[in-house]
Amino acid sequence: MAKSTIKLRTKDKGGKIQVKALITHPMHTGLVKDKKTGKKIPAQYITEVLVEANGKPVLTANWSGSISKNPFLSFKYAGKEGDKIKLSWKDNTGKSDSIEKTVGKK
Repeated sequence: MAKSTIKLRTKDKGGKIQVKALITHPMHTGLVKDKKTGKKIPAQYITEVLVEANGKPVLTANWSGSISKNPFLSFKYAGKEGDKIKLSWKDNTGKSDSIEKTVGKK
């Protein structure tokens, strides 16, 4: 099994679920040249991030090449301990990854 590109943390803070994620991704815009070859590095960036709680979407983000390398995402939603969180992403080259986690206490 390949190592996940996503580090996901969740916490129940009194009915507000805090979700923090760090995604390992180069986020190339397609505008930068390789210093060794002088050729442009092909565009490769995340286009969609989807976060679901118990199978229902709580966040959808449409990204472009303007997001930094290894993006960090943090948000809160109304939920409870025991919620099953799934975060998935897709990029413009067809690559994708996802991770699931159950919300625990503080």
